[in-house]
Amino acid sequence: MKISVFGLGYVGLANALLLSQNEQVKAYDIVDEKIEMLQKGKSPIVDKEIETFLKRDDLQIEFTTSFEESVKFADYLLIATPTDYDEEKNCFNTSTVEDVIQRALDIRSDSTFIIKSTVPVGYTESIRQKFGTNNIIFSPEFLREGKALYDDLYPSRIIIGEDSDRGLEVANMFKENTLKEDISVLRVHSTEAEAIKLFSNTYLAMRVAYFNELDTYALSRNLNAKEIIEGVGLDPRIGSHYNNPSFGYGGYCLPKDSKQLLANYNDVPQNIMTAIVDANQTRKDFIADQIIHKVPKVVGIYRLTMKTDSDNFRQSAIQGIMKRIKAKGIEVIVYEPNLKDEKFFNSEVIRSLSDFKKEADVIVSNRMDSDLKDVKDKVYTRDIFGKN
Repeated sequence: MKISVFGLGYVGLANALLLSQNEQVKAYDIVDEKIEMLQKGKSPIVDKEIETFLKRDDLQIEFTTSFEESVKFADYLLIATPTDYDEEKNCFNTSTVEDVIQRALDIRSDSTFIIKSTVPVGYTESIRQKFGTNNIIFSPEFLREGKALYDDLYPSRIIIGEDSDRGLEVANMFKENTLKEDISVLRVHSTEAEAIKLFSNTYLAMRVAYFNELDTYALSRNLNAKEIIEGVGLDPRIGSHYNNPSFGYGGYCLPKDSKQLLANYNDVPQNIMTAIVDANQTRKDFIADQIIHKVPKVVGIYRLTMKTDSDNFRQSAIQGIMKRIKAKGIEVIVYEPNLKDEKFFNSEVIRSLSDFKKEADVIVSNRMDSDLKDVKDKVYTRDIFGKN
């Protein structure tokens, strides 16, 4: 098959490389510098599998900035452009998705699209009507940042928002490019597929919030959070996974997806969805208060990234902690090797780790790092189990 991928963030790039094992792929992005890097075999994001795949010479992939060429080339046009959450409109901003569809249809009216971008529930049906075409399929992704291609190669499930022969063809295409055996494949209506994506991520946000609130209780009552969590996790219905306390859920997906799902409820009765969204703010307030009560003169923020082995700090919870501390007039410095700027939110970026350790009275780290072991007494973290 011939596939063109539009948008080479971690979702688009992972899917482009995955499919290029057996399909012919054109990978398009509007950022010239990104395409130039990829053409040289260099990854614009931190992802071990992506970096490895880019060194291979047996993949059928071409990186390009030609939109028209990409449209004319493909049997399927896979859209993986960003859909950030618009706080004012209380919904995803899907303009990038619609821009690709409109421009592609102007070039080729029979274009067939696979949307990988996250969208509101009911979106695919609405844009099929808007653009007067049934050639739009939604297929959610379930990828972790920093592990995107690995999760594509060994997927938890493949979900296609179309139960048809064409939907089966798309499902088989993804399945045949994976390395995992016995993959669960589900073909459903597009609206149900959209709901699966949002409910999945909101459940994960709920689980993070739950163990964070357990940890808040333990800290407030001077209890051992680790012992409680371990005991709770021994129930096989709960399990000992995804249970490590943090400063809150963050990253590109969980905050915006939980907010979008809450917005989709409209007049539908609910309590939990509101609580999941609100709990994240409460946790950040609590963590910030814990740090402020130490009365530090200088607080050091160690890494802005969400997870170990990731270079992304979009919506990272530690930024919320940082803003709350600064609001109290406390000086904040930042150590983040991925930052090129001298300042981050008007806080000084320290390049030298040793200088950073000396200057900070308290070092705030969402996840403990071996580089901080020599100043462990200065570190404030809620990383109990040493994992993401």
